[in-house]
Amino acid sequence: MIVLGITGNIGMGKSSVARLFEELGAVRIDTDAIVSDLLGDPEVIREICDLFGDHVLRDGALDRKLIAHTVFSNSRLRLGLENILHPRVFAAVDKQVADLAKMAAPLLVVVEAPVLFERSYQNRFDSVLTVHTSEETALRRLEGKGVSRVDAQKRMESQFPIAMKIEKADMTIDNNGTLEETKQQVRQIHELLMLLEKQHGCN
Repeated sequence: MIVLGITGNIGMGKSSVARLFEELGAVRIDTDAIVSDLLGDPEVIREICDLFGDHVLRDGALDRKLIAHTVFSNSRLRLGLENILHPRVFAAVDKQVADLAKMAAPLLVVVEAPVLFERSYQNRFDSVLTVHTSEETALRRLEGKGVSRVDAQKRMESQFPIAMKIEKADMTIDNNGTLEETKQQVRQIHELLMLLEKQHGCN
């Protein structure tokens, strides 16, 4: 089994690329879904309120938009939130990977990890893929999803420069072009990784 960490910066297409791998038969571990579940956990809610204050609570639930807006303007709160969530996220990921490892068939598992390099998580994966676009392309995509350009730029500034992530990655996907161009790159990487997995299984 090969566990592939997929990273990149906001708006550059990590989730889209992960879903393309899933269409080819890879198992996608949805970290967004894990985080969403955690944000409804009473213990997590208490810890987040201790960090941010009770004003982030609305009718017993966290105001996720307010928290997201706050953390990209405050590095202390962003790191504090990550320290609350990330150990729990990776505990859930590790459990799913352990369960999948019991399967006999060659397998590729893909995991989105937006701050993989920022938090030195790269050693958790067998290989790391960076998805990249130009900053302007990412900003336009985010604006199309209703994120203001100012907020989008703040989020980008909280992450490592994409050039650094490209340099540190084992492989990359240029997501500036058409969907078909991206699909072709995904197919090539998928074929390579599955070949490596089969060779490893024969040794």
